[in-house]
Amino acid sequence: MATFDDLLEEAGTFGRCQKRIFALLCLLSIPVSAVYVGIVFQGFTPDHWCRDAAVVERRQACSWSLSDSRRLTALVVNNSGVLQQSSCEQYEVDWNNTRLTCDSQELNLTNVPVTACKDGWEYQYEGRKSLVTEFNLVCSDAWLVDMYQSILNVGFLIGSFAFGYLADRFGRRVSIMMSNILNLIAGIVLAVVPNYISILVVRCIFGFGVKGGWMNGYVLLTEMVGAEYRRTVGIVYQMFFSVGNLILPLLAYYITDWRWLQVVITAPYLFFLPYYWFIPESPRWLISQKNTAKALEITEAMAKENKKKLSKNFETVTEDEGDSPSASLLDLFRTPNMRKHTFILMFNWFTSAVVYQGLIMRVGIAGGNVYIDFLISGLVEFPAAFLILITIERIGRRLPFAAANIVAGAACVITAFIPDSMFWFKTVVACIGRLGITMAFEMVVFVNTELYPTFIRNLGVSVCSTLCDIGGIVSPFLLYRLAFIWLELPLIIFGRFLTVRCIGKIHIALHRRQTTFYFGTTFSQPQNLHIPTHER
Repeated sequence: MATFDDLLEEAGTFGRCQKRIFALLCLLSIPVSAVYVGIVFQGFTPDHWCRDAAVVERRQACSWSLSDSRRLTALVVNNSGVLQQSSCEQYEVDWNNTRLTCDSQELNLTNVPVTACKDGWEYQYEGRKSLVTEFNLVCSDAWLVDMYQSILNVGFLIGSFAFGYLADRFGRRVSIMMSNILNLIAGIVLAVVPNYISILVVRCIFGFGVKGGWMNGYVLLTEMVGAEYRRTVGIVYQMFFSVGNLILPLLAYYITDWRWLQVVITAPYLFFLPYYWFIPESPRWLISQKNTAKALEITEAMAKENKKKLSKNFETVTEDEGDSPSASLLDLFRTPNMRKHTFILMFNWFTSAVVYQGLIMRVGIAGGNVYIDFLISGLVEFPAAFLILITIERIGRRLPFAAANIVAGAACVITAFIPDSMFWFKTVVACIGRLGITMAFEMVVFVNTELYPTFIRNLGVSVCSTLCDIGGIVSPFLLYRLAFIWLELPLIIFGRFLTVRCIGKIHIALHRRQTTFYFGTTFSQPQNLHIPTHER
């Protein structure tokens, strides 16, 4: 009795039809980048200091510069060994009752008492507006910027499970349509809601839809091509996320208001709505739903577009072997080997998300030109995909995986101790770290699927990848709060994470070369992978 893979061999494993679907679905990956790391620009915190209405009025009358008027409100403090003007404290002087002349910026304020900012803040941001400047999310409220990013990952976490169920229940194509509609509505609402609490609620919903749609596209794409193409199309699909990283700083440079930037980030989902009529349902899913007639109809249409013709030997098509309905969470921890694999993979997913997201968000607080630095760091992600494709089939998984982590960890630690005066050298080393973690992150996706036997593979990937979103929830607080103590401290922590990951990899036999495997998600994918009993 034939399986869908047999049917696909005759229809074409990667013909014109699959290439068209591949091109359309890859476009889904581009705006996900702007949603995921748009906080670098939408939540940018510019240089700021306490505002005093009387000083502002005198500055305008006397044509003072910002630095002249800032001297009257912002005291000089020692921040990690560097003398700089305070952003959160001001001199406790009632300038309304003090004779303020145009020469007052020369006053000696050394022994004047200080207090927390009372009348808000001024920002040196050249007419731009971010979430931070609109809601004054600085000083004691700075953690609310962290929450803005964390709540997105909460939406990702919920969306992974919800859309996994929806895709298995109603189909891949329908769930992508539902995601695009939700993303369009939530993204536009997010751009117009007036208060911070509403923004958090809508941002969570936005993350819920975006992660679900991206994941559905990933699954549909890999289910439509032959086994020998799944790894390649999966990596390229992820690489289009990096394309979004290149487009985002260009958009942010020319769009000066974070709300309008949000509108532009959301706009592509309007053009994704017609996908419902241009992309067929997954025949694999239809077969799993016992709708073989419709699966054959779609496959015949694919064969026709690929200029091929199906034989008449496929009147009945069986479902490929998938996860056992009796598989349970306990199976992931039942044997010592399985338990070891599960814990190490969970830690890898968690640290990948923490370090990858952390390194991207760090661009916004590093102090350089955020637009150029973001663009440069985005460019180094492309070699990661090519290095994976070149190395894993030649020298296996273990060495590239471990090397990527060692390089990323070493680069993080070295970058922390390079002085700011060596700017370009520091930038190059930081980019090498970004290359390493990107390569490691992309590899953990498919390595996860290779380490579990068939009957619990998708359950294992679902549980382990959940730690990715939990890492995303933690990462903003870890980066921004530690950077408040010392700007380079997060890099030391990231380097430590990656060192521990390398130790874990020694215990996993990642070098086993598989001829076919599937990029796992929360969906049921019927792909066999034999693992010897002693490895289970």
